Amino acid sequence: MAEAFVKTFKRDYVWQGDLSSAKRVMEQLPAWFEDYNEHAPHKGLQMLSPRQYIRKCSLAV
Repeated sequence: MAEAFVKTFKRDYVWQGDLSSAKRVMEQLPAWFEDYNEHAPHKGLQMLSPRQYIRKCSLAV
């Protein structure tokens, strides 16, 4: 699971980001994580983002 996360994160965020310095990468990380968790669909979560999936599961209880 961790390897899949790293591969996806690098493909969708890191390679497209500003990698000019470590400081710049660190500044971008919060937005990348926010997008990954709130908006990016995941095949293993029925094409929902992690937060969408959690909300859906919470409503079903």
